[in-house]
Amino acid sequence: MRSNKAVLMNISLVLVLALGLSGCTIILQKGRRTDIEKISKLKNDMTELERAKAELEKRLQDEINNKQVKVEMQDKGLVITFVSEVLFDSGKSKLRTDSLSKLDKVASVLNTTVADLNVGIEGHTDNKPIKKSGWKSNWELSTARALSVLHYLSDKSVAEPRLAAIGYGEYKPVASNDTKEGRQKNRRVEIVILPKTETTNRDAAEQGAGSPD
Repeated sequence: MRSNKAVLMNISLVLVLALGLSGCTIILQKGRRTDIEKISKLKNDMTELERAKAELEKRLQDEINNKQVKVEMQDKGLVITFVSEVLFDSGKSKLRTDSLSKLDKVASVLNTTVADLNVGIEGHTDNKPIKKSGWKSNWELSTARALSVLHYLSDKSVAEPRLAAIGYGEYKPVASNDTKEGRQKNRRVEIVILPKTETTNRDAAEQGAGSPD
């Protein structure tokens, strides 16, 4: 057994010497620098979102207690969920006057705590067919509502390139549409603060390095 170990040690020494003489370099590393940088950046983004979450919970405490608004971390980012009735009258896409102060609180955080992060606004409805409101379908209504919120945030100085809106209609429910309570939960607008991605960072760098027209 000892002789086998000695042979292996000798072979290892020969290999190291051979590689050294041939100009090769042996590098032992726990992780590539780029990987470490990515992990560090992701941690910074998550810390930024956590700060925004705490700030929003403080500003929207009354609305959260009254179950009008929910603030939570999800896989897609930090999500501020408004029950549709808080923002809009039934079947309408014009923001209620008494909803504006609530959106002002969100806009303030978007312009300060997470001023460098993008924001998606998602409109959702229940599965009840449109009948009297004049919309072709729930898609149009949910999209129009998302756009109303987008335009209001834009008017509150949230930079337009950061904003995007989409209407999902009835197709992403969070509760059963078989009950009144479930349908109310499904009628909602979600403001999603998105963590930065590698693609976003690369695109921004390329734009900054581009030559002027």
